[in-house]
Amino acid sequence: MKKTTGLGEFLRMRRSQLQPADVGLQDFGERRRVPGLRRDELAQLAGVGLSYYTRLEQGLSLNASPEVLDALARALDLDEVERAHLHDLAAGASRRTGTRRRAAPERAGEMTQQLLAAFGDAPAIVLGRRSDVLAWNRTGHSLFAGHLDPHIPDQPDRRPNTARLVFLDAHTRDLYVEDWPKKARDVVGKLRLAAGQHPDDPRLAALIGELTMKSPEFATMWSEHRVRKWDLATYRLHHPLVGRMQLNLQTLNVPHADGQRIVVATAEAGTGSAAALSLLARAGLPSGERSRRVSGGSALSDR
Repeated sequence: MKKTTGLGEFLRMRRSQLQPADVGLQDFGERRRVPGLRRDELAQLAGVGLSYYTRLEQGLSLNASPEVLDALARALDLDEVERAHLHDLAAGASRRTGTRRRAAPERAGEMTQQLLAAFGDAPAIVLGRRSDVLAWNRTGHSLFAGHLDPHIPDQPDRRPNTARLVFLDAHTRDLYVEDWPKKARDVVGKLRLAAGQHPDDPRLAALIGELTMKSPEFATMWSEHRVRKWDLATYRLHHPLVGRMQLNLQTLNVPHADGQRIVVATAEAGTGSAAALSLLARAGLPSGERSRRVSGGSALSDR
């Protein structure tokens, strides 16, 4: 992942994904030598010189102004998330140093751990900027990675990574079996955003390289340069203990923690999915606590 080419790659790919008709240009039916828009067409739409735009794509010009970037975003019909990503790529290119610094391992702070515990039986996990699992509550572990050691997030060099799990772990693929393509694209889109925001992160670069080499599906999705910043998504899951569920995954950003977020899973009240989550929450309890909950009226209602 070379930050000197990230901006150019993004511009080239998004240009290739637009047809003249998409941006109001007349197509006279001539045979086009390149997929999508030509450089001169995009430069004209953005109101910038062709030679300057060409240098941007080639990574030879590294100081595009915010006004030029906004003009290119409009010409490429980017949404707000994609526009912000374009600015991140340009900022990363302009501050290139030629070196990558190894950052200290991420950790979930004490207040974040307290918030995680406050979710009770609702499955919740804390993710870092690379989508490493920094912490999870008991039900979060049971839902997303019950086949892994529950204490593994405490070991920085062994932490599970949600992108690696989605693409390389058979248990996770089976969990999202009905909505795996959707989940995979959400994961790749989030990694694209992280790569634009942290171009000097060697661990992130190594993760992307590993996934590109080991997963043809990841390599294909990564090459599309799509970015996503999802705060709420609904997935159909098939859990090995409690069966099929439809869950809403909501993301909460952790204050004063660069790129960290808490993902919480919920289900619509009164549904079989809610009953399955309740069963999953009880399944991992010590036998004494499980018995107390059942005797106290916490048993599952009929589906």
